Amino acid sequence: MKYRFKENLIIVQFLLLLIISSCSKQKKDQSSNTERAIKKITKLDIEKSKKRLFDQYSNKLLKERQKEMDHFEIEIEEYKVKFDIKFFGFKPVKGWELFFSLHGGGGTPDSVNENAWERHKTLYELKNGILLTPRSPTNTWNMWHQDHVDLFLNRLIQNMIVFHDINPNKIYLMGYSAGGDGVYQLAPRMADRFAAAAMMAGHPNDASPLNLRNIGFTIFMGGKDSAYNRNGVALEWKNRLKILEKNDPEGYNHHVEIYEDKGHWMGGLDTTAISWLSNYSRNPNPTKIVWIQDDVTHKRFYWLKVENPIKNSLIIASIDKQIIDIEKTSVTKFIIQLNDEMLDMDQPVVVHYLGNELFNGTVLRDKEVLKQSIAEYGDPNSSYYGLIPISIDAVE
Repeated sequence: MKYRFKENLIIVQFLLLLIISSCSKQKKDQSSNTERAIKKITKLDIEKSKKRLFDQYSNKLLKERQKEMDHFEIEIEEYKVKFDIKFFGFKPVKGWELFFSLHGGGGTPDSVNENAWERHKTLYELKNGILLTPRSPTNTWNMWHQDHVDLFLNRLIQNMIVFHDINPNKIYLMGYSAGGDGVYQLAPRMADRFAAAAMMAGHPNDASPLNLRNIGFTIFMGGKDSAYNRNGVALEWKNRLKILEKNDPEGYNHHVEIYEDKGHWMGGLDTTAISWLSNYSRNPNPTKIVWIQDDVTHKRFYWLKVENPIKNSLIIASIDKQIIDIEKTSVTKFIIQLNDEMLDMDQPVVVHYLGNELFNGTVLRDKEVLKQSIAEYGDPNSSYYGLIPISIDAVE
């Protein structure tokens, strides 16, 4: 009897050991899985991922867009853009400087605009850099204003970064006459792409200078260029930019040159704009953004993003260390994009709006967000891997 009891006790003890061992292993496995799930991606990890993901993106682009670069013609929807590329000097260590130069014409037959493009190719020379002269996809008076122009310029920038090793922080926009009209329109709504822009002998129509806070902007105009009141409007913009800079001394760097004895053609005096432009480098992550939507809307501007852009909507936002302040907005839902160049992503980030705290916490680095950011812009210097969705519907 004692023997049987002893035998049963041993069996019970053995079973208990099995149960405890199984529970311990299960707990350990669960702990390991949880640890893997919450493991943060480090700054070093994300930098390695950025290089790998951009290399993958570049290789894909080299295959898909080789033909359009070989033929110097891009087609988007029903529009085509021919373009001319000229190289000057030598390539710096950080990559070529790129100058877009928009020709004049507009509202004339195709042959007239074609001749304007051919003449414009020889209008400027660079000390160092690449001069890219596109042919407008249409012959309308507003040939550089239309929404497809933004698509073409974005695509050309993406292509030039990959195919010709452009420095994304040294891209410039110039334009003469109708091309100057285009600079007035495109520089503000695509300011996050450019380091600086030069407008020669154009008219802004309904464009606003507000988005120009973080780039250099120069105007060259003949004092006698009175058609469409170009000279008068240039002076108006000079005064507007001066007031903007006075109220915001860290932004709105500008220069306005009015040649009193010149008409529409300035006899080459405007070529001095090139050296002025070259002094500027883009800051892809400025500490303050002023973003007002044009009639041609964009979903992304520096580190701000909106899924459903609305014409004439406005967001003003700034960063001070770990605090992001939404100073003014007419947009109720938008996204703040983050990277380690802007702030310390290992520390909590706080978002304020009118004294209300909209967010307070750590934002995880996300490789999928980075991959999408690279695919959207094709710009390694302007890529993001952290997101803070903002909704201010309930904030009064």
